[in-house]
Amino acid sequence: MIIKKIQEEIVDEFSLFEEWEDRYQYVIDLGKSLPLIDAQYKTDDNLIRGCQSRVWLHAEQIDDKIVFTADSDASTTKGIIAILIRAFSNQKASDILEAHTDFIDEIGFKEHLSPTRANGLVSMIKQIKMYALAFSTKN
Repeated sequence: MIIKKIQEEIVDEFSLFEEWEDRYQYVIDLGKSLPLIDAQYKTDDNLIRGCQSRVWLHAEQIDDKIVFTADSDASTTKGIIAILIRAFSNQKASDILEAHTDFIDEIGFKEHLSPTRANGLVSMIKQIKMYALAFSTKN
């Protein structure tokens, strides 16, 4: 499925909740279903810099697609990275690099995340894009 379509599905899911508290709980619930990073990749090298919480992100290329796994020590952050992985995992590097992240604003994160969590979100997106760039230049 193309990234834009996945992002639209995510926005549609969040639009079902009228109150931000319900959206926040949904983010936490999404984090509980996150496919966890293998313990061998929970290293300092895979920590995302700029996050208040500890967030590990690992990427590997399988065939022509990048597969991401992650974990975090905070439930909200775990939900945020789960959303990003849903949108960008199992996609081609070129598609990840070309993808917009406007869907994050449509969900309402911009207005409702604390400044430190918002910075962490930006750092997560940057790291995903950096992995995509690294894999695209390697090929």
